[in-house]
Amino acid sequence: MNASPNGAILSAAGIHKRFGALVVLDDIDFAMRAEEAVGIVGPNGAGKTTLLSVLSGAYPPSAGIIAFKGDDVTALPATQRCRLGLVRTHQVPKPFGGMTAFENAFVAASHGAGLGRDEAYEEALASLKLCGMLGVANRRAETLGLLDRKRLELARALAAKPTLLLLDEIGGGLTDGEASELVETIRELRRRKIGIVWIEHIVHVLLQVAERLICMDAGKIIADGDPQAVMADPHVISAYLGGGPK
Repeated sequence: MNASPNGAILSAAGIHKRFGALVVLDDIDFAMRAEEAVGIVGPNGAGKTTLLSVLSGAYPPSAGIIAFKGDDVTALPATQRCRLGLVRTHQVPKPFGGMTAFENAFVAASHGAGLGRDEAYEEALASLKLCGMLGVANRRAETLGLLDRKRLELARALAAKPTLLLLDEIGGGLTDGEASELVETIRELRRRKIGIVWIEHIVHVLLQVAERLICMDAGKIIADGDPQAVMADPHVISAYLGGGPK
């Protein structure tokens, strides 16, 4: 079943998400092409992380359809979407603390991507190398600092061999220098033809990667297009930056 409009790699149509009486996503329509880099901004509580959770399969939508690579995946759990190449990171890294960084990446490659032992071993090493983590590969994850935990979160996602990677505030808490290193890593992912959807509050970092920007507010998409045009939109200034007209 081809459920994607105009050959989009990922699409969401009429997405609603409610938690009891609380409406978190309100009639979201979204589509992106393969290898595109899309940034998502918006104030706290706008629904950004919930949207990523619905797209990745962590939450089922209350209504609407999600398609990936042309197929309806609305009813598929996150594990099956991951096997298809739709992979996400989390805002707060939650590695297996008692395992080493390598073991964390190996589990992602073997169980997330479904690779055999030898291929999973090589994929885990390659992902750690790309994220600058070979030097701490044998350290338990629970001993790592914030920067290395965020690097490991990204390495685990990459070990699952994504076609499309959903990033949730992976730059949060980093210094300017660390954020610059992160940007270079994500640029390398773009060179490897991996599509990106990136939620980030550090807008100047996001704008170094995103070719398209979406702004959300109160569960709705209020602007979608060229990053500079979106940031200059009066509705975005009002909702996200403050001080603009309603």
